[in-house]
Amino acid sequence: MSNEWHLQKSHTFSPEVMAEIRRAANTGVYSIRGFGAKRQLPNFDDLVFLGASMSRYPLEGYRESCGTDVVLGARNASEPIHLDIPVTIAGMSFGSLSANAKEALGRGASAVGTSTTTGDGGMTDEERSHSTKLVYQYLPSRYGMNPDDLRRADAIEVVVGQGAKPGGGGMLMGQKIDARVASMRTLPEGVDQRSACRHPDWTGPDDLEIKIIELREITGWRKPIYVKIGAARPYYDTALAVKAGADVVVVDGMQGGTAATQDVFIEHVGIPTLAAVPEAVRALKELGMHRTVQLIVAGGIRSGADVAKALALGADAVSIGTAALVAIGDNDPALDEEYRAIGSAAGYWDQYQAGNDPAGITTQDPVLASRLDPELAGRRLANYLKVLTLEAQTLARACGKSHVHNLEPQDLAALTVEAAAMAGVPLAGTTWIPGKDETDRESD
Repeated sequence: MSNEWHLQKSHTFSPEVMAEIRRAANTGVYSIRGFGAKRQLPNFDDLVFLGASMSRYPLEGYRESCGTDVVLGARNASEPIHLDIPVTIAGMSFGSLSANAKEALGRGASAVGTSTTTGDGGMTDEERSHSTKLVYQYLPSRYGMNPDDLRRADAIEVVVGQGAKPGGGGMLMGQKIDARVASMRTLPEGVDQRSACRHPDWTGPDDLEIKIIELREITGWRKPIYVKIGAARPYYDTALAVKAGADVVVVDGMQGGTAATQDVFIEHVGIPTLAAVPEAVRALKELGMHRTVQLIVAGGIRSGADVAKALALGADAVSIGTAALVAIGDNDPALDEEYRAIGSAAGYWDQYQAGNDPAGITTQDPVLASRLDPELAGRRLANYLKVLTLEAQTLARACGKSHVHNLEPQDLAALTVEAAAMAGVPLAGTTWIPGKDETDRESD
């Protein structure tokens, strides 16, 4: 008679946990990977829209318009960015991504009237020439920082933190630092690189204010200045970014991806995007700056429903990274055999730092990179962005809204107590918002 009936798996020391303990014991190094948090987290799926019926009047889908445009950076910049859709492409560096991948992102974003972002490591001609609206990231590493490129950009994003690693710097392994990447970053070829975790030009918001003024002077006060923060203390960080002079605040939740950092950062630092949005909005409202300073939300955005829910909670736009890579061909099932040959599988590949991506996206290997057709990949991204926008419009119309920015928290209900508390909307079927009393609700 088998004795297996009494075997019980430990939740604390699961087989996955024990495998990681053995790996650490055998190697003496911490685990590095890309992608974002894989643990189950409260997210936008835990919210639902309350479609119009009697108390609200829906709009007819094919006869009544629903606007999607957004203006970013009009607070101080003489040339704010005008987008046709409220979905932008997040910063992903050349070095982390191939030149063809950067070109594809620019092509896809431009086709639907939105922006892309450079990422760490500087601006490539491929990206600039194919991006009608390009945001230049100014990062703690200063890699690739060039005043002429600041002027060539349409906006500047000062990166204070990233959702996958608030308080930590990124990594780029030596196998991805070829001659061109090394030249752009002023690094030795083939040597591992680790970005700084804090910017050398300031130690607090007062110093940042001085730096932002310097950036405005370099660009003739024409370009919008974004400040990007990893979601950890979004209320205070948003308020301080506004005080420092930001035209746009980007809040990146812990579902946001990265090319490479410690797994312990990805899974254990930061807060979910769903929890971060209302806190950032609260800071903007208390300062009287909501909609004057725009809020872009990033970290785990996948569908038009995610877009619409972020906007309903008070965001002006969203930014996508991982989803954009999937759209252009990352983790393609057609390449499953090749992913398995390098120890993974399609749908599971997260070793972006390895430099041997069969899709030709997260690599600097010239043979692999040539596999990605930037024109075809750009069309795929454009199609995906169009679908996100159409889905968001569909949901807005169902709530009786003639513009996606007219969505509001009152259009939402939560399916779990956790989501209700984080998003600040009632638990479905009740008027209860966990953590709020009647006085709080009346003041909202």
